[in-house]
Amino acid sequence: MNGHFCSKIGKTFGWAGLLVLGILASCGAGGGNNEPTDSADSGTIHISVDESFKPVIDSEIRVYEALHPKTHIIAHYKPEADCLRDLVVDSVRMVIATRGASEAERRFISDSLLLDVKSKVLAYDAIAVVVHPDSPDSLFTVQEIRDLLTGTSTKKLRPVFDGLKATSTVRFVIDSVLRGAPLSPKVTAAESSEGVIDYVSKTRDAVGFIGVSWVGNRQDTTQLSYLSKVRVASLEHPLVPRKFVTPAQFNIFYRRYPLVRDLVASLKERHRGLGLAFYYFLSDQRGQLIFNRAFLMPAQIDFRTREAEVRE
Repeated sequence: MNGHFCSKIGKTFGWAGLLVLGILASCGAGGGNNEPTDSADSGTIHISVDESFKPVIDSEIRVYEALHPKTHIIAHYKPEADCLRDLVVDSVRMVIATRGASEAERRFISDSLLLDVKSKVLAYDAIAVVVHPDSPDSLFTVQEIRDLLTGTSTKKLRPVFDGLKATSTVRFVIDSVLRGAPLSPKVTAAESSEGVIDYVSKTRDAVGFIGVSWVGNRQDTTQLSYLSKVRVASLEHPLVPRKFVTPAQFNIFYRRYPLVRDLVASLKERHRGLGLAFYYFLSDQRGQLIFNRAFLMPAQIDFRTREAEVRE
């Protein structure tokens, strides 16, 4: 009697269990809330991008979405430190900044999000130094830049950055130019790269520091309007004293310009979706050509550069 009763209970709970599993499986198969539905040709993703690369990444997204009309890549432009913090935010598929995830960050993401991170250098960028069109100072050595930023310069100039704490421009300058020394309290902070351009255009003794993609493309009408307001300064060649060069592609590629940095994409995606497709697009010929036209130096495709002979 008891055995027969227990058998009936077991069968009842067995069928109930199978029913629950079936319901869960059907929910998953139907694309539940946690099931990714985007692909290379459709869907929406969010990415975080260092604000200093906004012009060129806007161009990359515009072209990709034109090729794939059912896709939406929503870029959140932020200071670099905020972007890097987004590496551990599950809803952000990709981070574009001047560095990829560190080993410690990779381990943390792997442990907490159960995700691997892919990183790739997409292009080489430079920090452009901009001055007022009427400024008498448009040639600088790295030592003069260092003195200006530490407050020991004899020149009465006002340095201005796209922020003072969390930006990639500030981090690069502190690490590579000041070698860990603090910025002078006289350094001014604008709210963005565009804010730096605006400040310098109105302040005759200002010296601004921004990513070259904001002022490098003379074929872009917006950047032409910026270049009508400010002048790009020349810095001393790292190996040839008293030779001054601009942040042109040729000088970036051969490291003739002293303030060169990487542009890195870091991807974390659970499936082969829109994030991976955009990641590959940025490094294929079409994406690399956009970097090239923005006057950054592509890192994945070898667009040959050579000096042109200028004839009178």
